[in-house]
Amino acid sequence: MTRLSDAMKECGVLVENELDKLITVPNTPEKKVAEAMRYAVLGGGKRLRPFLLMEVAGLFNVTPAGALRAGAALEMVHCYSLIHDDLPCMDNDDMRRGKPSCHIAFGETTALLAGDALLTRAFDVLADEKTHSDPVVRCQLVTELARAAGFNGMIGGQQLDMMAADVDMDLVEITRLQQMKTGRLISYACEAGAIMGKAPYNERQILLAYAKDIGLAFQIADDILDVESSAEVMGKNVRKDVDASKATFVSFLGLDEAKKQARTLVEQAVSYLDIFDARADMLRDLARFVVERKS
Repeated sequence: MTRLSDAMKECGVLVENELDKLITVPNTPEKKVAEAMRYAVLGGGKRLRPFLLMEVAGLFNVTPAGALRAGAALEMVHCYSLIHDDLPCMDNDDMRRGKPSCHIAFGETTALLAGDALLTRAFDVLADEKTHSDPVVRCQLVTELARAAGFNGMIGGQQLDMMAADVDMDLVEITRLQQMKTGRLISYACEAGAIMGKAPYNERQILLAYAKDIGLAFQIADDILDVESSAEVMGKNVRKDVDASKATFVSFLGLDEAKKQARTLVEQAVSYLDIFDARADMLRDLARFVVERKS
């Protein structure tokens, strides 16, 4: 995994620098919201989603600079979701990525606005011709992100998650919740890379199948870490789902069976990539990292 670790670190530096350029602080009274945006996106995170987008884009020889911009836009949406997820009206978490949550550092109002601003800035970046020269591709990037992040995707999943403590859910419902809340942005990462490279339909569907499985494996691994890890390692509070009696993969399947299911999903995801031969080795390594990670 050394190769993957090095590649993810390199990608993380690139994404950090790109976000630094794309979100600047104006010398005007509203600068506080820009400062909160930068606080939320800079200096932390695995950058898994932009890394995935850029790796898929690389399969189709997409210009690295354009893929980086798209990856940065996706990371903005992910970070916006984390800001809102941490708010007192949602999960009420006071730690994120090893530091105070955005609403603790800047207040609830500014944090809410910072999340909104990150979401809208993401679409601004995707719609810019610097991201891709083809306007049809840019429209597809915007459309698919709107669907992935909207009420039939991440936001809908968050609504279901808010209901989870009060509703008895079976495994099918838990799976749907997590595919929406967590999986849709991971799927978008693969889809966006393929869109930018104008990938053939069959290859795009293969990548979506891969993404669907690793997205679900990622969430199962998160549920496992929530039980087995600590706040110091995770950089956020743990065992909140357990304390709230929320249905999770671990609570439903048990710890050992959840681990087995995550590994099965990863191996299935890896099997989809045969068509890409050695060019997809980093994606194979990433799939295994998803369930082997410690935070």
